[in-house]
Amino acid sequence: MAGRGDPPEGEHPEGLPGGEDDEYRSVVFDESFIRAARLQEYSARERMGEHAHAVRRIPPVPPPEPGRRRSFGNGPRQFLLLLLILVVAFGTAIYLGLRNPYRPPAIRAVEQARISVIPLAPDGPVPGGVPAELLARSPAAAYRTGAAGITLPPARDAGDFAEGQVTAALTIVKDYLVASSLDPDVLMGRSLRPVRILLDPEQFGQFDRSFSAPADDGLHDPTGWLIRFDPAKVARTGDPVRVHGTLRYEATDPATLEVTTDHVFVYALRPASAQGNPVRDASLFTVRREMRFRFSPEDLPRHQTQVVTSEVQAGPQSCSAAPPRTLRPLLAGERAQPHEPAATDPYATGPAHSALCGALARSAQPSPAP
Repeated sequence: MAGRGDPPEGEHPEGLPGGEDDEYRSVVFDESFIRAARLQEYSARERMGEHAHAVRRIPPVPPPEPGRRRSFGNGPRQFLLLLLILVVAFGTAIYLGLRNPYRPPAIRAVEQARISVIPLAPDGPVPGGVPAELLARSPAAAYRTGAAGITLPPARDAGDFAEGQVTAALTIVKDYLVASSLDPDVLMGRSLRPVRILLDPEQFGQFDRSFSAPADDGLHDPTGWLIRFDPAKVARTGDPVRVHGTLRYEATDPATLEVTTDHVFVYALRPASAQGNPVRDASLFTVRREMRFRFSPEDLPRHQTQVVTSEVQAGPQSCSAAPPRTLRPLLAGERAQPHEPAATDPYATGPAHSALCGALARSAQPSPAP
């Protein structure tokens, strides 16, 4: 006989092993199961009405039409969709940030150009005569005329610079030499722009100060940037400038290309007061320019360069301790003033100032007429 606390024979307590509920333990009544149910119990308010049954039958959900996708529910699929949207948005933000055209430009260190200008004084009167005859009796007799005298070497890859980039750098240097040594408006002091626009903008300040406040400090001599005469004293004869020289290049590091030039320019000049008369009182003025230019990859698309050094020797002209704004040629029949070196005080503070001067060799002048 079963005790008071024992279950009837053959029966097991509900929820214990061996009970009738064991076969339903694997069933999980989740949200999808409930939605799929065909019967639904009336609510308490509905059961107060005149319903004969406690539940109602729910019509089955029709299958989706062919070619039509079923919308996502509020389960793991919706979570994955939200996660995908977040990943795409985050990736887009990173991409736009990397390609933002308004990023601050990288800081580039552009050095000031170092300039040296040395006047060459003759030891006698300057030879004069007809320009063609003077040139025929000078070392410039076989020189080419104008830009044809500035020839470019074959271009090859150098460092990170491809052959085309090297060619672009050499072309910019030639444009600078043409603008600063052959342009009539630049030579006669009427314009600076053809030269200035070829410079890296970081050197504009040094360039502008060289013309507004020239100084003998190795940095701000205007004739280190370009060749310039005083139109009130000197006039060109109209004969083309004779030019001869070389260009060479090298990659000083993978991202820096340097071009070195060494050219001689020969000008036929006459006094400004003699314009309109037959040219019989011309003289030759010779300028040797050794320059070094530097390029970064950013300079090439802008067609600009950095001047690193400029060394100029020019004569015949008198030596002077005062920094000139223009070259001051001695013309036919003129002599150089006696030159005494400017006094230098080694105890003085600040930038060192020293007036350099050289002697023009007789072989650099036209030979005497036969």
